[in-house]
Amino acid sequence: MKSALYLIWQCTWGVLQSLTGAVIFLLHIRDRHCCFHGAVVTEWKYGSSVSLGMFVFITHDPYYSGLKDGCTKAEHSQKLLAHEYGHTVQSLILGPLYLFVIGIPSILWAGLPPCRRKRREQGISYYSFYTEKWADFLGEKVTKLSMEELW
Repeated sequence: MKSALYLIWQCTWGVLQSLTGAVIFLLHIRDRHCCFHGAVVTEWKYGSSVSLGMFVFITHDPYYSGLKDGCTKAEHSQKLLAHEYGHTVQSLILGPLYLFVIGIPSILWAGLPPCRRKRREQGISYYSFYTEKWADFLGEKVTKLSMEELW
C-alpha cells in the first residue's frame, strides 16, 4: 500500500522530476536497476548521484571525499542510497517546487567552482548544505539508517 501511494504521489505531485527521471532511466535502461522503498534505483557509471522524483541514479563507485575512513564500499553505498532516497522524500513533500528549492541549489552547491573551492579550502562538508542535511534527515527517518556514522 505504501509503495502504491508513493508511486501515485510521485507521478502526480512530483510529475516534473519523475518525468525527467523516467527519460534518464530510459537512456540508462541497460544499466543495473533495483527497487528501494518504491523508488527505481539505477547504478550508473558517472561519479555522482542524483534523485529525480521516484528515480534514483547512484554512482557505481561511492568512494569520494567527505566520508569517514574505515567504512566498506557496501556501507558507503548503503548510506548514499539512503541519502538519495531522502531526496525522493523531499520530492514528495515539495512536488513541483522540488527542482527550485532542492534540485537547482543542490546542483550548484555540488558543481560550481566557487562552491567546490569554498568546501575544500574551509573544510566544509558537502552534506552541510541545507538540501543535503535535510535529505540525510529524511533518508535516515524513512530507511532507519544512521547517517551520523559516515558524514
